[in-house]
Amino acid sequence: QVQLLETGGGLAQAGGSLRLSCAASERTFSTWTMGWFRQAPGKEREFVAATRSSGGSTRYGDSVKGRFTISRDNAKNTMYLQMNSLRSEDTALYYCAFAPRGLIFGVWALEKSWDYWGQGTQVTVSS
Repeated sequence: QVQLLETGGGLAQAGGSLRLSCAASERTFSTWTMGWFRQAPGKEREFVAATRSSGGSTRYGDSVKGRFTISRDNAKNTMYLQMNSLRSEDTALYYCAFAPRGLIFGVWALEKSWDYWGQGTQVTVSS
């Protein structure tokens, strides 16, 4: 069982920045994929970004491209989400997701592709 610890949520002003972190408890996987999803009240869960431990692969949802940057520390099984130029519509509960294998790009945005989920960390952007 992999546990995911998310940190870094909070309150930010529009135009400001926040950085989220997600650490996976299990470090024995040679290849893994980690991602972020978010869910705003009354809306479906939305893919934000993901990264794979091998090959330097990353991908972003259209609504965050150019503003958010995902990175990872393979040795620590940890990923980060640097969120810049925040907007009020970025307000949501952000979830970390983990798959103990290298997911192909085509399935990263599908919730069913992921094996483990964090509890979520709240990001609130005030305008």
